[in-house]
Amino acid sequence: MGQIVAGLLLVAALGCTESAPPPPAPAAAPATQTESGPGSGPGSLPAMIARFAPADLGVDLAALPESERTTLRHLIEASRVIDGIYLRQVWAGNPAMLAALQGDHSSTGLARLRYFLINKGPWSRLDAEAPFVPRVDAKPGGANFYPAGATKADVERWFASLPAAERRRAQGFFTTVRRAPDGTFLLVPYAVEYQGELALAATHLRAAAATTSEPTLKAFLETRAAAFLSNDYYASDVAWMELDGAIEPTIGPYEVYEDTWFAAKAAYEAFITVRDDTETGKLTRFSAQLQGLENRLPIAAALRNPKLGALSPIRVVNVVYSAGDANRGVQTAAFNLPNDERVVEQKGTKRTMLKNTQEAKFRLVLQPIAQRALPAADRPRVTFDAFFTHILMHELMHGLGPNTITVRGQKTTVRAQLKDTYSTLEEAKADIAGLWALHMLIDDGVIDRGLADTMYTTFLASTFRSIRFGTSSAHGRGIAIQLNALLDAGAVVVNSDGTFRIEPSRIRAAVAALTTEIMSAQAAGDYDKARALVARATVRPEVKAVLDRLADVPVDIAPRFVAADALMQ
Repeated sequence: MGQIVAGLLLVAALGCTESAPPPPAPAAAPATQTESGPGSGPGSLPAMIARFAPADLGVDLAALPESERTTLRHLIEASRVIDGIYLRQVWAGNPAMLAALQGDHSSTGLARLRYFLINKGPWSRLDAEAPFVPRVDAKPGGANFYPAGATKADVERWFASLPAAERRRAQGFFTTVRRAPDGTFLLVPYAVEYQGELALAATHLRAAAATTSEPTLKAFLETRAAAFLSNDYYASDVAWMELDGAIEPTIGPYEVYEDTWFAAKAAYEAFITVRDDTETGKLTRFSAQLQGLENRLPIAAALRNPKLGALSPIRVVNVVYSAGDANRGVQTAAFNLPNDERVVEQKGTKRTMLKNTQEAKFRLVLQPIAQRALPAADRPRVTFDAFFTHILMHELMHGLGPNTITVRGQKTTVRAQLKDTYSTLEEAKADIAGLWALHMLIDDGVIDRGLADTMYTTFLASTFRSIRFGTSSAHGRGIAIQLNALLDAGAVVVNSDGTFRIEPSRIRAAVAALTTEIMSAQAAGDYDKARALVARATVRPEVKAVLDRLADVPVDIAPRFVAADALMQ
C-alpha cells in the first residue's frame, strides 16, 4: 500500500491547475471509534473494508520474452500516473486528503487510508456515497469536472447559451469546465488540465513502445502518447481497436460514470492485461452473430442499425494491473469500448472479458450468495460458464441497439438526450438484452441448449450480487429496475422461505418486454420516460430480506496484483 500512496502523492504534486480549498483534516479518533454509514450499511470501517474480499490476481507470464516484460513494467508505471489523475478528477481535495490520511498512523487512520484507496476518495461507494472521514461534505455530483461552487443548473444554463458547435465541445468527453477570473465559465482541454501528469504518462508509453516488438502494440502506444498531449484520441482509439498481440493495454479517458450530472466527462483508467488466446478463440464465433442479433432486436425495424461497425473484436484477458477508474470500489468484470460515437459507427467496439477477475468474483461472492438467495434445488444451476457468458453478452449488447438517433429532426445521441439517466438505462439494457440475445443464440444453435437451464438462475443470483453495489451506482440502479420488472411479471417468484426462483414459463417473455421498453425509450431520446424507468429502481422488502442474510458475504473483491508486484521487483 505504501508504494501506491507514494505514487499517488507524486503524481498529485504535478497537477492542480485549479486550486481548491484544502479539505478538513480528519478528526482524531480512538482506535475503537465507530464510523456510521447510512441506513442498513455496516457501522465500522473494518466491516466496510471486509466487504471487499482480498483476491490475488495471478497471471502466467512465462511465455512473454524479456522485452515484452519490460514493456509491461513501463505500462504499470504509466498506470500509476493515471491513478493520480483519476484521484483529482473525483475531487479537487483528494490529493490533500490523501496526504493528511497518510500522516495518521493510528489504527483508525490506517483503516481510513485503506478505505480511501479502495474508493478513491472519502466517500463510500457502496453506501450511497456517504462520507467515512469526519467533516467531509457530500460528494459533488459533477465530481471535479465543473467549477467549484457551481450547480448543475448553472452549468446547464451555460451549455444552453453556447452555439451548437461550441456546446458539443463543452459536453464532450475530454474537457473540464472552469471559472475564468471574471467569473464566467470556460473550457479547459484535458491535455491542459492534466498537462504535467499526462506528459509523464506519455513518456512511459513511449518507453513501452520502444521495447515491444509487436507492431500493433507499438502503434497504439505511440498514438496514445501523442493523444495525451494533443487531446485528440480518435487515431489512438482506432489503433486500440486493431491491437493484436499478447499484451492488451487499455489506458486513457473512457467511462463517464463519475460525472453523475451529465454522464459527459470521461474518467482516466488503465487495464494492463495479457490475452488468453485459448479462451479468446472460443468466443470468436460471437462476433459473427452481432448483425443478426441487431436485425432481430425486439424494437421497431426502423430503430435497428442495418450496418454495425466492422471490427467488433472480442478479447479474453487476465489482469496484470489496473488503476484509476478501473480500480475503485466494485471491480470491473468486462468492458465495451471505446465510447466515441465516431469510432463506434466506423469501427464498432471491442469487448474485453477480464477472466481472472470474473473467476475471483464467482468464487468469493456469487457462490456464497447463491447458497442463501436460492432454494437448494436451484443452487447447482449457478455456474461459472453461465456467469461468464452472460457478462460477455452484456458487453456485446452495449454495442447493439440505439446509439446515434434523430430527435425533432436533429441528429444526436442517446447519451446526450438521456443525460443523467443514460448510464443506468444503458447498464439495464445490456443486462436484460444480454439474456434475450443468449436465448436467441441457443435457438440458432450457436450456444449449447444446456445453457438455458443455467443462465436465468445464474442471472437471478447475480442480481443480488449487483444490487449490493448500491442504488447510487448505475449498475445497482439498473439491476433493481430489472429485478422489479421480473417480479411484477411473475417471471421471478419469492418462495415461502424467502428464497427466489425463476418461473420458466414467464421469464423469456418478460425479458423481451423489458428489452423493448428500455430500447424504445433510448431510441426516442425520451428523457421523461427514462426518468420514470429509473424511478423504479427501488429495493423491495422481500429483496432487502435476502440482502440482510448476506451481511457477512463479501460484496466484491479487493484485487492484489501479485503478477505486477513480481514484475516490478
